Amino acid sequence: MKYEIKCSKCTRTSTSILDFKCSCGSPLETHKHFKFEKKKVRKRNYSLWRYVSFFPYVKEKEIISLGEGLTPIIKFSDGLYFKLDQLNPTGSFKDRGSTVLISALHKTVKKAGGYISEDSSGNAGASIAAYAARAGLKAKIYVPEDVSGPKFNQIKFYGAEVVKVSGGRSKVAEEAQKVEKGKFYVGHILHPLFRDGIRSLAYEMAEQLGWHVPERIYLPVSAGTLLLGVISGFKHLVGSNVIEAMPKIVSCQTQQVSPLYHRFKNLSYVPPKKATSVADALVSVNPPLLGIMVKNLRETNGDAVMVEEDEIFNAFIELARKGFFVEPSSAVAYAAYKKQLKNKEASKGDETMIVLTGIGLKTMLKPG
Repeated sequence: MKYEIKCSKCTRTSTSILDFKCSCGSPLETHKHFKFEKKKVRKRNYSLWRYVSFFPYVKEKEIISLGEGLTPIIKFSDGLYFKLDQLNPTGSFKDRGSTVLISALHKTVKKAGGYISEDSSGNAGASIAAYAARAGLKAKIYVPEDVSGPKFNQIKFYGAEVVKVSGGRSKVAEEAQKVEKGKFYVGHILHPLFRDGIRSLAYEMAEQLGWHVPERIYLPVSAGTLLLGVISGFKHLVGSNVIEAMPKIVSCQTQQVSPLYHRFKNLSYVPPKKATSVADALVSVNPPLLGIMVKNLRETNGDAVMVEEDEIFNAFIELARKGFFVEPSSAVAYAAYKKQLKNKEASKGDETMIVLTGIGLKTMLKPG
């Protein structure tokens, strides 16, 4: 068997590729029982699917693609690189998870005459809606009532049905998961195949740098799909003897929405009643994968950083003035890097990668 989907708590094996949580209620995880082999990379495929051999639950003839992946890496300054993942088809890194998830599930959902549902603060909803449209699947996307206008419009243009939900982010998830006839919940936070698709990002960074990895990698973190996917990819490469060691993964959060930072540092955290951060894509104050994130970050000797609103805004403006127009949520990673440099917790001598996750065209901010 090339892979198994197991419960993160009771280790029970899931029998259906549609499952998004175990019968005990805990999140599921994908376990790989194969090595990464460089010779199996499809050199003439210029998308994420050059790694199709390493996603054994996807049939090649059933791939739903919009040309995602293989995003550029650019040297920003001495020792500092940006992975431009905001250049994916829908403008965010979430396309990595969507292409893998929808490719694996669309035939099964269609056969059942059903439709898919997803809950999202914006980017994942837009991404799932786009890939559902490409697959000819009906999609129902549940969003917070204060969802960003550009993201709301994007979801609608892809043809998905959008349901605005009042209340916190967990209320949106609750509504999306409600049982209805023909509904298949494929929420990107809980569905293990979405998270698994993100590991392609680690493969790309290693391959694009000649199978060498930077010492430090900075990621903005909210629900944890990016963090867990990247860690999984690098662990796979280390376990396959493709790279020598794990990079230090630095998870970056806002002062308002920082449950991982506080848990990782053993500090108490009181979430705000309403998140008003300029980084409006980072809104998971009580992420269901928090325990798994902390465990993975500790096991791989990672770190966590928290940044203030002015640090985020200044980083956002600085990036824009250098030609990189990203969402403020993406700028959180650059702000965290700058903060660690200032505090001498990082050095300009360290080879560093910052993943830019979302395009600035989605922001609600207006220039002064």
